[in-house]
Amino acid sequence: MSRDLYIDFAKGLATLSIIFIHTAFWSGQFYIQPEVRVFSLVFDVALFYALSGITSGSNIEKTFYRLLKLQVTYMIFVTLLFFLDYFFKIFGLTFFSLEWLQSFYSTFGSKYAATNISTVPQWQNLGNWYLHEYNNADTFPVVMGSFWYLKVYFILTVFGVLILKFFPKHVNWFIGICIALTLLFNIFPEIYPNGQVGYVAFYMTVFLVANRMKGKKIPTTMIPVLYGVVAAALVWMFLYFGNEIFFKINKQKFPPKIPYIIWSLFSLTTLFVFYNRLKITKENFVTYIGKNAIFFYFGQGISSSLIYFLVVPLKETMPWWLLMVIIYIFNVILAFIISAGLKKFDALGWNVLEFLRKKTAQ
Repeated sequence: MSRDLYIDFAKGLATLSIIFIHTAFWSGQFYIQPEVRVFSLVFDVALFYALSGITSGSNIEKTFYRLLKLQVTYMIFVTLLFFLDYFFKIFGLTFFSLEWLQSFYSTFGSKYAATNISTVPQWQNLGNWYLHEYNNADTFPVVMGSFWYLKVYFILTVFGVLILKFFPKHVNWFIGICIALTLLFNIFPEIYPNGQVGYVAFYMTVFLVANRMKGKKIPTTMIPVLYGVVAAALVWMFLYFGNEIFFKINKQKFPPKIPYIIWSLFSLTTLFVFYNRLKITKENFVTYIGKNAIFFYFGQGISSSLIYFLVVPLKETMPWWLLMVIIYIFNVILAFIISAGLKKFDALGWNVLEFLRKKTAQ
């Protein structure tokens, strides 16, 4: 079966959008206009869950093997991240001073300034990262700040494949249950649970709806109707919550609340409208990013941390929009380079694990 390049293309565009979001919401807090930062969320992480739903099936063994490979790749990456962070601190303390390191970390802003710098490796942080408790990596704060997605993805995929495997005739019922839970949590915010429940209730809806769309095509006559519903929902949102909700969209994302859910409908509708309609016949730069989305996701966390050191000295020297364009392009290029390196390091890590497997099997 030939690979659907539209999926890779959509993943690539979604990844480029995530890089823009992290350009706008992290270092961009110093200079990018609030309106632009909000609009960066138009094409957001919900697209990845929808694309996962389209590509998922009911094969439990295949799905669990894919998740196991992802977990190992993730562990290889955070191990590298841990030692990069640790050795940088040793370098700073050895050749400069504690004050120099504290000044370095203050570039990220007071919220992410490191206060407990030590020559003793914090092994508990590495263990917590392995188990998806995302303590901050001082030298690369954007990495752990964007990893909430991965934990939800693991949970979503496990429950999703179990539903598809054991309840294939009742998927619509589960969609209904997830929608009902999402509405219940929003109507009665006092019972909105902590942890991952709120995330999974909404994103499982996206996952399962996307799975039901697999191989299908939205009729042309339905397209204006769908966009009309999205427009009506946006109008209602502003009328009900007030215009100030526009500047609070990002806060409505963790966990997903009604305003953010409505905000994400445009991107999800667009994804489904072009699915099986837009034909991508040749591989290109965007499909390459889509095929290697996980390494770009890892890489952009590092690159989005590093660009702080360009933003801070340049933010007063040029118009904000020009700096935004320059920084975003540089961030994409840097993420591309880092992702290529991470891909090679991942291959090395797997080779080491295979060597250890053979040695311990004897």
